[in-house]
Amino acid sequence: MLVKDVMTTKVITVSSDTPLAEAKRIMRANRLKRLPVVDKDKLMGVVTENRLERIRPREGATVSVWELSALFERTPVSKIMQKDVITVTPDTTVEEAVALAQENKIGALIVLEGKKLAGIVTTNDFFYSIANRVLGIGDPGMRVMVTGAGEAADMEKVMGCIARLKLPLVSVHLLKVPKKKKKDAVVHVNTENVDGLLGELKKIGYMASVRKR
Repeated sequence: MLVKDVMTTKVITVSSDTPLAEAKRIMRANRLKRLPVVDKDKLMGVVTENRLERIRPREGATVSVWELSALFERTPVSKIMQKDVITVTPDTTVEEAVALAQENKIGALIVLEGKKLAGIVTTNDFFYSIANRVLGIGDPGMRVMVTGAGEAADMEKVMGCIARLKLPLVSVHLLKVPKKKKKDAVVHVNTENVDGLLGELKKIGYMASVRKR
């Protein structure tokens, strides 16, 4: 899976001369935590909710609410935006993008195609688009956990049971449980009755149970 498969392409942006107050209003209205700053199709930086919240009067300075409001109205986002922006391309793999986001401790990555803004991808995009697919969340059927069946030879036997019963396979993933030598396997099959599968797995020596979704 690539970034272009999960990114948001309809990105709300502001120009570098947008007042801080207007940027804040846009972010609140659209429930955003960041806004790319774009001038003539070129990415200039990103203004974030955290950067806006950090704007405070100097210690000891006496500033009224009106004065602070006026400061927000006349100060452009170019004064506080983050200029060194971590970016990826639409063809970056999601694994690489997730690692990059974690390494830099950021919640979103700007997607550039050449020098042009193509989209934005957030940790929520990764979670819902990837985790849901891997875990089969929202898909019909049932999940069966097969204890200690996480190695290739074991999985071959488990898949053999599923094939013999002609059960449609939705997804498979492995669980590494701390303090356990072997990984467990979770198979998601598109049926509401897995009694036959549980019985077949028991016959070949595996302990299996229905895993709640």
